[in-house]
Amino acid sequence: GHAPRGVHLPLSALAAGAPLPDAAQGAPLVVVCRSGNRSRQAAALLARRGADAVDVTGGMRDWADAGLPVVDAHGGDGDVS
Repeated sequence: GHAPRGVHLPLSALAAGAPLPDAAQGAPLVVVCRSGNRSRQAAALLARRGADAVDVTGGMRDWADAGLPVVDAHGGDGDVS
């Protein structure tokens, strides 16, 4: 599962210089992964590129534990495994 309206961009692709998807260009970014480790690295990388990016401490696990919505690939109820 992922956060609603989330855009998937692997850290490895981002580190290799992949551009942000059009939907994320020029927008404030909330960066999240399952546990929070990769998203912390990605948020720092994006900030160095000049993006307005913040990390979700604790990742999707803490997101879901806080009762925030998690959706599956089809927009239905998802879970964090």
